[in-house]
Amino acid sequence: MSSINQGILVTIICEAVLQHRLIHLLEALGASGYTIIPALGAGTHGQRMGDLAGFNTNIQVKTIVTSAISDQLLEELKPLRTSHALIAFRQQVEGLFE
Repeated sequence: MSSINQGILVTIICEAVLQHRLIHLLEALGASGYTIIPALGAGTHGQRMGDLAGFNTNIQVKTIVTSAISDQLLEELKPLRTSHALIAFRQQVEGLFE
């Protein structure tokens, strides 16, 4: 039977144009995986309804990492907030993952 693991779930909601940069960053930091889903909604940067692929669209990126990697990831994301719509948050999770 698989054991229950603990980790830090980092969720990033940002402009779709950042997708490849985020994938590269996650791989460089040693994240074992990630999930990317289209995201619709509204916030301080206006409404993002995904009218055209790649234009005015957001994505949600989720990854489960160690606490140390989550610290590094959030630090690396800070500069992107000056030029792109981006929010990120983390929470402790337990589940079936490695």
